[in-house]
Amino acid sequence: MKTFSSRSIHRHICRPIVENYNAPPPTILDPSYTMTMATAREERTLSDTPNGLLRSQHEYSYRLPTAPRIVVPPPTLTTDMPGLSLGGASGGEADMSFLNELDLEDIIQKNTLLEWAYERRREAQMILPWVYLGPMVAARDKDFLEREGITMVLAIRAQAKSMMGATQAASQVCMEVGSIEAPSFYSLTPQFPEAARLINSHVARVRQHSLQTTGQATLGKVLVFCESGNEKSAAVVAAYLMQTLHDIDYIKAMQVCQAQRFCVNFDDVLKNILRAYWDIIGARRSIATSNAQATQQNGLGHGFAQPGSLSLSVPSLKHKRSVQDMQDHDEDTDMDSGMDESDALRFAGRDVTPFQDR
Repeated sequence: MKTFSSRSIHRHICRPIVENYNAPPPTILDPSYTMTMATAREERTLSDTPNGLLRSQHEYSYRLPTAPRIVVPPPTLTTDMPGLSLGGASGGEADMSFLNELDLEDIIQKNTLLEWAYERRREAQMILPWVYLGPMVAARDKDFLEREGITMVLAIRAQAKSMMGATQAASQVCMEVGSIEAPSFYSLTPQFPEAARLINSHVARVRQHSLQTTGQATLGKVLVFCESGNEKSAAVVAAYLMQTLHDIDYIKAMQVCQAQRFCVNFDDVLKNILRAYWDIIGARRSIATSNAQATQQNGLGHGFAQPGSLSLSVPSLKHKRSVQDMQDHDEDTDMDSGMDESDALRFAGRDVTPFQDR
């Protein structure tokens, strides 16, 4: 059997390449040359190519276009979490001005990464002094509800008859049990205002009841939960933060929820839903501000202002022309001749009789 050395193998392999380099270069119109050099010229423009017909090819995709990714920085040891202060919409007809007396500066726990444990995902965490976020297991825990003073549980469920065991167990301890039906993530958006109304009305009602019975203002506490406590209920709490607190957008709201409950999961769908709801909140606040400014201006101009009404000032109204104005305008036009001068010149020398006997 004939054997080859490494040098001979290298010589036999490289000979065609050397002979190819020594060969005369092919013409531009050679199809094989165009196919070979296509990848090398992908970055060149059409004006740089001799024939102007060379194009760069990209992989075609049949999927629908997706929205840009929303990046939410997770809490770290050096992350400065935003301060909380009230100043948003109340989210209902209840008077929530008493919440301004609370100090929310040190509500967010610092450096939760050092304290967080995997087992805490089965527990509920305090997001605000009157709002808790947790899983369905926490709503079943009667000892936890009594120890934390939870007065209401709000279930975020897919259908009306789900989570019945958790709501029945919580009804034995809490004063009120509420629920919101959201079959999918996209059905959460119209339910965000209703959730805020339920939370605020319960907190205000508990405070009023405690003042009448004991003379002390006791703050009600609401536990918002879903099956895992990481998706639907977390989105409801984030929307509540945007609607209730001052200068908290959708990014900061998700950061606050994640700082308190590190296992929350805001995927791309929930991020875009919260961003769209933040735009709705901004539009509502702009309309409310403009209406308040217009009402204040009308009150200063007329000496009084009616709340909730917007009236137009008298100079801004456009009056119709009166009969006297029309008569004065008619007097300026000479109607004796029955025809304007320009019309007389245009019809001069023309017979405008519609019918003639012949």
